[in-house]
Amino acid sequence: MAAGNLSPRQKMINLMYLVFIAMLALNMSKEVLSAFGLLNEKLTNFNNKATERNAAAFADLKLKSTEQPEKYEALFGEVEKIKQTSGSFNSYLDSLKSQMVANIAPEDRSDYEVMDKSDFLDQAFFQGDRYSAEGQKFVNYIDNFRTSTIETINKIPDSLMKPSQKASLVGSIETRFFTGDENGKVENRDGRPVEWLNYHYEGFPLVASLTKVTLLQSDIKTTQDEILKAMLQGQMTSDLSMTNYTTLLEQPKSAYYQGEKFDGSIVLGRKDATTRPNEVKLKLDGRDLKENEDYVIEDGRVKLTVNAGSAGDHTIEGNLIFKQEGEEIEVPVSQKFATITKPNAAVISADKMNVVYRGVSNPITISIPGIPDNKVSASASGLKKVSGSKYAMNPGTGRTVTISASGTLPDGQRVSSSSEFRIKDIPRPSGTVRGEYGEIKMPRNNLEISTVGAMLEDFDFDLNLAISGFKFKVPGQPTVQVRGNKLDGRAKSALKRAGRGEAVQIFDIEAYITNNRSYKLKKVSPVVVELTN
Repeated sequence: MAAGNLSPRQKMINLMYLVFIAMLALNMSKEVLSAFGLLNEKLTNFNNKATERNAAAFADLKLKSTEQPEKYEALFGEVEKIKQTSGSFNSYLDSLKSQMVANIAPEDRSDYEVMDKSDFLDQAFFQGDRYSAEGQKFVNYIDNFRTSTIETINKIPDSLMKPSQKASLVGSIETRFFTGDENGKVENRDGRPVEWLNYHYEGFPLVASLTKVTLLQSDIKTTQDEILKAMLQGQMTSDLSMTNYTTLLEQPKSAYYQGEKFDGSIVLGRKDATTRPNEVKLKLDGRDLKENEDYVIEDGRVKLTVNAGSAGDHTIEGNLIFKQEGEEIEVPVSQKFATITKPNAAVISADKMNVVYRGVSNPITISIPGIPDNKVSASASGLKKVSGSKYAMNPGTGRTVTISASGTLPDGQRVSSSSEFRIKDIPRPSGTVRGEYGEIKMPRNNLEISTVGAMLEDFDFDLNLAISGFKFKVPGQPTVQVRGNKLDGRAKSALKRAGRGEAVQIFDIEAYITNNRSYKLKKVSPVVVELTN
């Protein structure tokens, strides 16, 4: 019984049972009664200190429930139920103890040798061979406390208390507040079943019964303390669980350049939905942010909903304020993010298709990511800046042209690159009559009034081509040289001599670009017209 490392409380309990044995052996000597009284005093002192500890822990939990309601409010509610049940039971036992010593003068209550009678509880708890109303009330209090406390423990989420902790607590409570089997009986020393209340309280000296009631109060306070500690430990374990963390990338700047050393760090960040700041004081570029307008709090995060703003760097700074043990703890915030211009089109280039055409103004876009357009310069033969990143290229002689671009990064580093473009001539135009080209059919009268033109099939530039002259040939008739873009009198006279189904030709079409007559186009393809009448 005395082996091992025992708590002071357990040693007192063991001592009490040794005293019981001694009582039987010594036939209730006066010294034994005094020993019971001293044991009762020690238990009373223990209960007073336990009451103070439990009250302080309960007050601390209540404060946490107001500071962090998402985390501690439900926990506080369960603990409060146990506190109310414990308080009611303990008050009843205090009242019972007061009645037990009511007939003893106050100045004699420390003289335990006079508390050798068993009359009070024998009359209060028993009526013949049955329990009295007060005896049944006493047993009911124990049963109700045991049942309600176990029910509350079993309702506690596993996140706050592990199943193994619940089982251990339930086992301790069932042992401490055991009132017999389903029939309320226990076995005596002779192995015969007797009523639990008779076995523990009938015929015992008043001081022994008083000590046992004080021990029962000690069991109540110990149970309350163990439950509170287990629940708080479960909450702390849940808080510290690695499942409540995610990884965050911490970096001194928002963007890096190719070849630059990346000096970011991977850190742990909480994602616990119950970790909510009590107050948020944040500014974006000096402007105060407002909840539900500029940010919302969800899953333990302050989620920003602000507009990204204009292109460039932006700063978020301020404090997240948490209440801890009645004090405000400020967590500083200092973060930056960058806004870039939203692209309105994809940049898609075909390899080997870097081509500019001679004779036209080729539009070119030149930019360097991360550098403003006014910090970029470009040069090449025939290149002219229009505005911003827009340039125009008018290549001259040669087969290729190289465009060089350079700019300065925010850190002062100079960046430059170049690209080579092939120079190609404008493709060969096709002659047209009435907008049709190649071999076409039409009535004689329509041909007389039709306009001869030229077009560039599938060319990327929309060039305005004009006709200054052409040759007209009717089978069996001399070729007619025409000035302008319509048949003249001689050409019409020759057309009248053509028969139905004959093919007349329009060739050597002289075409030019209206805004660049100096550029000589390639020879225009002829048009063959089959007469339908």
